[in-house]
Amino acid sequence: MAKLSDPVTILKGVGQARARQFANLNIYNLRDLICHFPRGYEDRTRMTNISDLEPDVPACFRAVIMNHPRTSHIRKGLDLTRVRVADHSGWLNLTFFNSRYAAEELQYGREYIFYGTLTGDSAGYGMTNPVFEAPDSPAVTTRRILPVYPLTAGLTNGAVLRAVRQALAICDAPAEILPQAVREKYGILSADTAYRVIHEPESMEQTVQAKRRLIFEEFFVFSAGLALTRAARARKRTEPYENRELGPFFSVLPFPLTGAQQRAIGQILEDFGRGTPMNRLVQGDVGSGKTMVAAAAMYCAAQNGKQSALMAPTEILAEQHYASLEKLFAPLGVSMALLTGSMTQKQKRTVRERIASGQVQVTVGTHALLTDATEFAALGLVIADEQHRFGVAQRSKLSAKGEASHLLVMSATPIPRTLALLMYGDLDVSVLDERPPGREPVDTFLVGESYRPRINAFIRKQVQEGHQCFVVCPAVEETETLGVKAASTWAQTLRQTTFPDLKVMLLHGQMKGAEKEAAMAAFARGEADVLVATTVIEVGVDVPNATLMVIEDADRFGLSQLHQLRGRVGRGQAKSYCILTTHNRNPETIQRLKALCKTNDGFRVAEEDLRLRGPGDFFGSRQSGMPAFRMADMSYDMKTLKEAQAAAAEWIDENGASDAPEAVALRERIADLFARSEGTMN
Repeated sequence: MAKLSDPVTILKGVGQARARQFANLNIYNLRDLICHFPRGYEDRTRMTNISDLEPDVPACFRAVIMNHPRTSHIRKGLDLTRVRVADHSGWLNLTFFNSRYAAEELQYGREYIFYGTLTGDSAGYGMTNPVFEAPDSPAVTTRRILPVYPLTAGLTNGAVLRAVRQALAICDAPAEILPQAVREKYGILSADTAYRVIHEPESMEQTVQAKRRLIFEEFFVFSAGLALTRAARARKRTEPYENRELGPFFSVLPFPLTGAQQRAIGQILEDFGRGTPMNRLVQGDVGSGKTMVAAAAMYCAAQNGKQSALMAPTEILAEQHYASLEKLFAPLGVSMALLTGSMTQKQKRTVRERIASGQVQVTVGTHALLTDATEFAALGLVIADEQHRFGVAQRSKLSAKGEASHLLVMSATPIPRTLALLMYGDLDVSVLDERPPGREPVDTFLVGESYRPRINAFIRKQVQEGHQCFVVCPAVEETETLGVKAASTWAQTLRQTTFPDLKVMLLHGQMKGAEKEAAMAAFARGEADVLVATTVIEVGVDVPNATLMVIEDADRFGLSQLHQLRGRVGRGQAKSYCILTTHNRNPETIQRLKALCKTNDGFRVAEEDLRLRGPGDFFGSRQSGMPAFRMADMSYDMKTLKEAQAAAAEWIDENGASDAPEAVALRERIADLFARSEGTMN
């Protein structure tokens, strides 16, 4: 028997070239292949009469060949084979493109079983390139439930299916990790049955049962992993912070804190006094004051002789954090340092020496903080900034820079509680649901293309008043398939035609990191009037002078993503606006976009986005924050999630440290899931 860890190249017909194609789907060994689940199925078991075929509905039918196939050479590289077939109810013309097999195999007077899609209209119907086989042949392409797999260039569905069949024939399915009591309680198939049925079902009912098992299994593994993480954290001990008096810190703040900020700081101070490492998420809308909450935590750590490290996703954001925090901490005598990748080796060495010696109490930086060269004298608090995404294992790695140090994760994406339970199951959550005083809501409008002259006039008015504008496009380059505004083309149009007298800059994700940072920094310094960009500005910099956000083809974005983009403006004292444009007249789309115009509350936006689109699309195309599930989809599987969470919590309480085969296999699967999820789970 082969092992699940064996490479796919041990399969017949899988050489190095085919292995590279499989690698594009992250399939390297037999386990990966068996866990490459179908994205859907074609039910080819039901037979239909020719007269009952419906346009655009795939179907199976038996028919007799009514004439000898005729092949016509149309031009170089294009041969057409035509043949007429009939059953007792009617006849149909079939056309095959470049199919020598059809031309040679189909014989006059013989019966075959076909599967294909009827096309045409009342003027004439036909079928192009149906698959077929003789009634007395094994049911390979017809008379069966055919799994349809995710594919990549050069890899056909048939090639994947053949490889999966071979793998199932020569090795065992992945080990059983669900205890028998759990399977019986929730009516779950065994692992061996589910992994085989998902690829080779005999009925659609079987596919439903197999999918339920695999979805339950993924949720069970993830929930058990979070439960083990929490249990491990509860066992860790750290010295409680004795000095939790923040009076001096509050006295230097330029404005009073909101009730939500005070509540979050109180929760953090409680964590500091417990004697176990804090693992807390501060979740709040753009502009809800997360940085001040983090600053309070850093001040408290400093008062207890501990260092803090704040990681930001970009150098510009790190520099902005450093500037604002230094202004706050200077009168309090809290020492600070900035550490970024673009600093010279000498500068970095000097800063690292100060950090290692304990001279620096608060360090702000980028990934440079994570390198082995950066050592802390007494790291007590690690803070991951809003847009920096960490998996569960990464969070543990960060905290390990100190001895049982506290961890604070900040997220600017308001997330409904149902999603937060899954994504942040190993963290305690503080919610900032109030806006600081002085922050005006951003007025949002939805308009069609007919408003273009008025949009342009409004952009010009904002610039004339000394402000700046963002224009966001859904694509970088124009393509025929997208049919939406592209940043590069639109920037050129605005520069040359619409605003030749204004300074228009371009920023998109295909630019090099240094170019992106330079463009954003230049815009923040006021060196351009209009910045045309893609969603790369979501991970943006604070530009208080920007008062207008125009989002082109807004229907291409999720509501939560639109809300994040809108949060780039409204950061200064001036009144700010957001204009959404769309060509789409679909009533549901218009309703979705109008929901954004009615509220600036990110949590209400998030709930509406979840209701309308489901969590699969909640974060737009990036799927940020979602665990790397192969089968589960929370749009449909929330009931299964809750069952799996309950089962996992109960089982971990009783068997978390067990050496039974199921427990060992479960721990291996947990490690695998978290490894695959790195960089995707918040």
